[in-house]
Amino acid sequence: MKKLENIDFLIFDLGNVIIDIDFDLSIRELKKILPEDKHHLTSKFFPSTFLKDYEKGMINSDQFRNAVRELYQEDFSNDQIDHIWNSLLDDLPQERIELISKLNRDFGTAVLSNTNEIHILKFNQLLKEQRSVDGLSGMFDRVFLSHEMGLAKPDEAIYRAVINEIQVEPNRVLFFDDLMANLDGAKRVGIQTYHITHPKALIQFFADVH
Repeated sequence: MKKLENIDFLIFDLGNVIIDIDFDLSIRELKKILPEDKHHLTSKFFPSTFLKDYEKGMINSDQFRNAVRELYQEDFSNDQIDHIWNSLLDDLPQERIELISKLNRDFGTAVLSNTNEIHILKFNQLLKEQRSVDGLSGMFDRVFLSHEMGLAKPDEAIYRAVINEIQVEPNRVLFFDDLMANLDGAKRVGIQTYHITHPKALIQFFADVH
């Protein structure tokens, strides 16, 4: 049994930590409404600069949708674009929701996610419909979202901003993320980290914590 004796605060990424994400699902939905001669252009979707801009709140949801239309030269509706974009939000395991609820009794908790307005609206809807949880604010003590902060992981500035807000020494904070680059950014400001490498990793980490 291991104890988290020196940890006061837990921070969780969203994608592949709380909710499973699958980028291929979005590409599949995109191909359904794109003419076949444009299917090769689907590889340009996720690397697009406008996705990073949207993630940092540099463009709003309407500008994001217009950028998608411009990229494919197609008059997609807002609903079509939102559906494609939200299709990557996959399974939301109940055991992870229950784990966070349990951890809230002993630790401060927060989510720190590189995300955007369309995804968060959908995620909160899924939480309410599938798990009877009143959105992220009903699940965590604090919610830190890149598009609201104007910052994104792995930039050190986002971790410093979080530490400043929660007022906990960095070495007493443990951060869970599935991307090593994001963990490295957190380490540079003194935060302890744990790499989520498979769907059961979070559950297994806490299985022998008391």
